[in-house]
Amino acid sequence: MTSTQDPTPEARANVTEHNVETRADLLPEEQAAGSVDPEAQAAAILAESEERTLHPDADEGGHRTSEETV
Repeated sequence: MTSTQDPTPEARANVTEHNVETRADLLPEEQAAGSVDPEAQAAAILAESEERTLHPDADEGGHRTSEETV
């Protein structure tokens, strides 16, 4: 899932250099696909993830109840 909005400054601020360096070590499928800038890719992925953590309802319209998933 990707957001149509850029991560907030708050989300970006929560992404550490260590996390970026660790995430920049590409997974096998990412290596096969290639990446021009693994660190920039990692920073974007982590910021989007952090944004979803900080604002979980922004893209989904709220959490569904178990009755709604049946």
